[in-house]
Amino acid sequence: MPSNKPSRIAGALLRALGWTAQAEFPGVDKYVLVVAPHTSNWDFPLGLLAAWTLGLDPHWMGKHTLFRWPLGSLFRSLGGIPVDRSAAGNRIAQMAQRFASSDRLILTITPEGTRGHTDHWKTGFWHIARATGVPIVMACLDYGRKQVVLGGSFMPSDDIDADFEKIRGFYANRNGKSLARQGEIRPREVRGEGKAAG
Repeated sequence: MPSNKPSRIAGALLRALGWTAQAEFPGVDKYVLVVAPHTSNWDFPLGLLAAWTLGLDPHWMGKHTLFRWPLGSLFRSLGGIPVDRSAAGNRIAQMAQRFASSDRLILTITPEGTRGHTDHWKTGFWHIARATGVPIVMACLDYGRKQVVLGGSFMPSDDIDADFEKIRGFYANRNGKSLARQGEIRPREVRGEGKAAG
C-alpha cells in the first residue's frame, strides 16, 4: 500500500521526461521490492521519481560506513539503511530485525548487484523475504516503453527455481537502458551442492 500521498511534482517531472508509472500494490505494508534491470545511473533518479509519484517510501541497504558524516543524514533521508556486513549472514538477521520492528517497510534491492552484465542474480532478496515472512514484489524500469511498472507480488516458497520462473515471467520483454548490460535472471549455484547462493 502507498505509505505517503502521491507527489504531483514528482509525477509532473516524470511525465516531462516522457515516462509513466503504474502499480499493482500488494495490499500489505511490508515487502521486499526487487528492481530490475539495473543497467544505468539513470535508474536511481527515475526509480525515486516513480516511487514518489506512486506515494511509496522505499528503503535500501548500504554499508554502514557510508552513513558517516557528512553524507550520512542525506543517505538516511533518501531511505538508506546502514548494514554491517562484517559477519556472514548478518545482513539477513539485521533486516529481519528491522522488518519486525517496523509497521511499514519497503526494502528495495537490485539483485543484479551491478550495472554491468552478470550471469546470475544475487539471491539475498529471496532469503530476506523468506526469513521475514514478507512477499516479494517486482518493479521494472522499462526503457523501451518508458514505463516504471510495479506488481507481480508473491510469497517466496521453498523452491527457489520455481520462484525464479515467476520472476522471469514478470520481466519477460522488459528492457533496461543497456541491453548489453542486462543480467541473466537465474540464481547463482554453489558448486557441487546445487543450492542457490546469496
